[in-house]
Amino acid sequence: QVQLVESGGGLVQPGESLTLSCAASGITMTWSGIGWFRQAPGKERQGVVCITGRDGMITYGESMFGRFTVFRDSGKNEVYLQMDNLEPEDTAVYYCAAKRDGFEFCQPRADYWGQGTQVTVSS
Repeated sequence: QVQLVESGGGLVQPGESLTLSCAASGITMTWSGIGWFRQAPGKERQGVVCITGRDGMITYGESMFGRFTVFRDSGKNEVYLQMDNLEPEDTAVYYCAAKRDGFEFCQPRADYWGQGTQVTVSS
């Protein structure tokens, strides 16, 4: 049984940084493409950043390049989302997802989803 569990969300002030974690069981990070996605109230789910399993190639969602970074720890079977210089517009539920064949253009079409973690950016 595949499980993806996100953690690390919370309330931060504009300009601060935050790192989210995604712990996987039932799959390995080097087998499956992993993506980070977010969904704000009233908006569609959008891709933030994705990483392929075998070669670790990174793709970004539209307008996401620059403040978001993804990295993984194969030993822990975890993937992380580093978010810098956060803005109120980044407020959303952030999801970790896995897809066997990887995420084309970091689109939110996954085989498995985590439950999400709330990130709120506010002063």
